[in-house]
Amino acid sequence: MSNGTSNAPVVAAVDGSEHSLKALEWARAAALRHDTGLLIAHVLPDHAQLYAGRRSALHDRSEPEEFTDPVSERIRALLGGRSELPEGVQYESLEGSVPEALRVIGAEARMLVMGSRGRGGFASLLLGSNSRAVATTAPCPVVVVPHAERSADAETGASAGRVVLGLHAAETPDDVLAFAFAEAAVRGTTVQVVSAYAVPPAPTMVIDSPFAVIPPEGLADDGDGVPAEREMLRAQTERLAPFRTRYPDVPVEQAAVPGDPAGRLVEASRSAALVVVGRHHPRRTAMSLLIGSVANAVLQHAHGPVAVVPTLTDDA
Repeated sequence: MSNGTSNAPVVAAVDGSEHSLKALEWARAAALRHDTGLLIAHVLPDHAQLYAGRRSALHDRSEPEEFTDPVSERIRALLGGRSELPEGVQYESLEGSVPEALRVIGAEARMLVMGSRGRGGFASLLLGSNSRAVATTAPCPVVVVPHAERSADAETGASAGRVVLGLHAAETPDDVLAFAFAEAAVRGTTVQVVSAYAVPPAPTMVIDSPFAVIPPEGLADDGDGVPAEREMLRAQTERLAPFRTRYPDVPVEQAAVPGDPAGRLVEASRSAALVVVGRHHPRRTAMSLLIGSVANAVLQHAHGPVAVVPTLTDDA
């Protein structure tokens, strides 16, 4: 698939809102980090698409050839004031529904970046319907950048902070790990790997206690750790070994937490540069359009950018 190639562009989905302009800034920084092009995609509103269809159907050449796109003009003005731009910035107006248009253009993307655009009655929720639909169906990694009220860091393009990877050691596809390590490499930062293990309920368990980060050398036998935690950390270490080899300069921290990992990942998003999760429920097929419960929860509640990575290769 072309989105796995080194020259695939970063695609920023914009609609002129402040949400999407924040996502555009994140995408600009990502394209610079990866030394690739930036494609700015705007799905035309319904009235513009109707105008284009009417003009074509009536063959009325007295009408202007193109519908004025104020979003295009605003984006060009915004980028014109930037001192550093990726090589090869393109702007493309798309027709059709937002999810379908972005799904098509995502087939040629390294990643697709968009704003949260949540406008429902639940102020705590991050995601709008279009963002959710795109994150669920796009054929490339989708990065959702939260709106300002939920962001813990105003500098969305900054490299500060770890890349946090939500990992199910036995079931998360390699594509998810590869995306996280590649992002950490271009940022010069650490990958913090968070996995969850099942524990029987106990009245003394403190669910909100901080989780421990244990380096590989700390996994020696005869330790005092919880057996399930130590087994999870060993499974992590085995799964991460080829990526440590491929990215020897990327520091790795490992964490095993009791119960569901979603809350831990949301909390980690407060200080992370990026949280990376796999898209599909691990027990569904790779082609399933349903998004996993962890990915959904992190998308809804995260305080920073979240990358949802689908299975990109047949052997993943």
